[in-house]
Amino acid sequence: MSQPDYVCIGCVIIDDIVFPDGETRMGVLGGGSTHAAAGMVMWGKRPGLFSYIGSDVPDAIKERLRRDVDEQGLIPIDQPQIRAWQIFEWDGKRTEIFRVENPDHFLAGPPLDRLPSEYLKATGIHLPDDAIRIPQWRALFPDAVLMWEPPPPYMVKNNREQFCETVKIVDIVSPNLLEARLLYGPDEPIALVRAMLADGANVAALRMGEAGSLVGRQGSDHLLALPAVPVPAVVDQTGAGNAYCGAFLVGWDETRDLRTAACYAGVAASFTLEVVGVPEPPANLEQVRSERYQWLDEHIRELT
Repeated sequence: MSQPDYVCIGCVIIDDIVFPDGETRMGVLGGGSTHAAAGMVMWGKRPGLFSYIGSDVPDAIKERLRRDVDEQGLIPIDQPQIRAWQIFEWDGKRTEIFRVENPDHFLAGPPLDRLPSEYLKATGIHLPDDAIRIPQWRALFPDAVLMWEPPPPYMVKNNREQFCETVKIVDIVSPNLLEARLLYGPDEPIALVRAMLADGANVAALRMGEAGSLVGRQGSDHLLALPAVPVPAVVDQTGAGNAYCGAFLVGWDETRDLRTAACYAGVAASFTLEVVGVPEPPANLEQVRSERYQWLDEHIRELT
């Protein structure tokens, strides 16, 4: 049995996408954990994916998963795979409508006791999970790097106290700008990152879409501001934040260097922007990856 260094916890979703002009793309591989895994794949990793997998997954998606991720954590379930309409407006707003009667079973994911034993040796775990299960994940992985990508519905003011306790348990926390403002209030990005650090976060990475990201770590007065990596054409933003988190986890686990981890993350996100669905590594991956990393490293600003 293989032993992946990284594991993504979450849900494989099949997306049926409706663009503002009425164009549709049906049967697209999606899901936050799948995009996070793709961010790791862009840096040469083959992560484990811990998720239910339904009885009607198309062969093309099965083959894609078989190629890119360790399949031990894909737990078969005798019901149709979770599927969702992703409806986009001209202003970028996205509405998600699930196409199965009970998506909660898939969204909650398999119970922790179904986790393959080989995964317990992983050095990094991506968790888009509610705070209530985070202590359980820490108990399972006492020495691994835990990257917490809080789910959007969780990020509300009423959860502020629990959020503050949870960021002390994980190693990295990465909300997007809208989510951070819903939790902390309508503040500036610098203030939001400093608030997360003041609340006990070891590393905080604030994702800001086309404005890039802002990252900081405990024990340092400096924050790093990263622009978004320019790409020839932005096709779809879906999953870019997830890919950012997956790659950030790899960079931090390998180097414990904030600048390196953030560059890993920004580069991985850029590949996601260029396609609909989960990106595949291009044939010239190493060259493009190196060029984008160098560009991003040269454009980082240090803020005090």
